[in-house]
Amino acid sequence: MTETQFWQLVTRSHADQSSEQLALQLQHSLAELDNESLKAFDKIFGQQLRRSYTWSIWGAAYIITGCDSDYAFAEFRCFILSLGQQWYDKIVNEPDCLGDLAEWPLKDNYAYPFVEDYDLIAGKLYEDRTDEELPFVPSGSKTPAGKKFSTKPKILKQTYPKLSARFPF
Repeated sequence: MTETQFWQLVTRSHADQSSEQLALQLQHSLAELDNESLKAFDKIFGQQLRRSYTWSIWGAAYIITGCDSDYAFAEFRCFILSLGQQWYDKIVNEPDCLGDLAEWPLKDNYAYPFVEDYDLIAGKLYEDRTDEELPFVPSGSKTPAGKKFSTKPKILKQTYPKLSARFPF
């Protein structure tokens, strides 16, 4: 499993693709892989999720959705992963660039940047095949990297000008 193959597997096919469609697409693609490739895929997935376990990205999620739990933040990080390597790398380096994203998946006419259980698909498939679990590797350390974001509106607007303009609070 190369990084190129990994990104081909996790990247959404269209911007407004639902969480359910995306998960189904990944599940079908992973079903074609052998067990060693599944292990390698899961390892890369975990490495990429750890890259985005930062307070600055959580601040972006907070502005967009009010994201306030580790679980929701994991689903948000799966969403940004599904945008593909170019977007993911840009967001990891500058989370406010999410304000430039032209299209968002919607739920009840609101941006819905979450992909439920995306990070669990490879492990479930592996377990169904082998009756063994893939090694558990947390998707982040105990706390996100960097300095915790402030929830004060003035500071959020200064830190995330594009997102604040797009998602007023």
